[in-house]
Amino acid sequence: MTSVTEARRSEPRAPDPSRPGRRAVGHGPWFLVLPALIPILVLSVGPLLYGLLLAFTDAQSGRTEPTSWIGTLNFQDLLQDTLFWESFRIGLVWAVGVTVPQFLLALGLALLLNQDLRLRWAARALAIVPWAMPEVVVGIMWRLTYNPDAGILNETLRDLGFGGDRDWLSGLATALPAVIVVGVWAGMPQTTVALLAGLQNTPRELHEAAAVDGAGAWRRFRTVTWPALRPVALAITALNLIWNFNSFALVYVLTSGGPGGRTRLPMLFAYEEAFRYGQFGYAAAMGCVMVAVISVLLAVFLVGRLRGGDER
Repeated sequence: MTSVTEARRSEPRAPDPSRPGRRAVGHGPWFLVLPALIPILVLSVGPLLYGLLLAFTDAQSGRTEPTSWIGTLNFQDLLQDTLFWESFRIGLVWAVGVTVPQFLLALGLALLLNQDLRLRWAARALAIVPWAMPEVVVGIMWRLTYNPDAGILNETLRDLGFGGDRDWLSGLATALPAVIVVGVWAGMPQTTVALLAGLQNTPRELHEAAAVDGAGAWRRFRTVTWPALRPVALAITALNLIWNFNSFALVYVLTSGGPGGRTRLPMLFAYEEAFRYGQFGYAAAMGCVMVAVISVLLAVFLVGRLRGGDER
């Protein structure tokens, strides 16, 4: 009898659905996700939906009449707004002009930092310094660098005998290139870190085997390094393009969109419409157009990744 009783006690028991502790197990994953989901819903999804709703109204600041629904009138006015489309063009030039050299320079720096060099740890630490600085601080620092009277750039040009009396941020021809240089400098660290991580995940045995077969540095990069690095490169390039297109703080501190609107990015244009002229509904319509553009860029990136996965 004793052995039979002990055998019954050792058998696993089925869960009792009547116990409250057992019922809570099924909701466990949702409770784990809520701390991360609630901030996203409150700070991202909620304002996005509110802005989408606001784009179909005539909301203005300081208005005594109640806000009314006007349908697609803001979008119709936006299609005829040449200033907005000019800012859109400038935003595309800025995004591409920053993203492409940013990637190329970061790739070269990542390849250099991946080598067995002395004080490599110090070089890696210095490479991420711009990443640790807030955009406002970066903008102020570069404003001082570009200062026409006492800036280090003009001082250096004067010492070298090249004049050095140019007002870089106020000139119609130099403002946008000068701002692009700052954007490239400020955005290189995260691109370098991502590419360096991809390089370190490439097996060294492949490089050694290619070197034994007589492959040169360029051929090893083309046949070994780049295929392993391509997924990381595509991801960071897409993210940088989206991030640069949405830039605001850096350009606002440097030029505030001037001179003559030559550096007025779409975000700056929407900011001025909303908080300088009080056209909240019209500015929200601009935001919706920019969200649509970003969604298209994300869709193109995801389709490319899926096709790349199917080919592999």
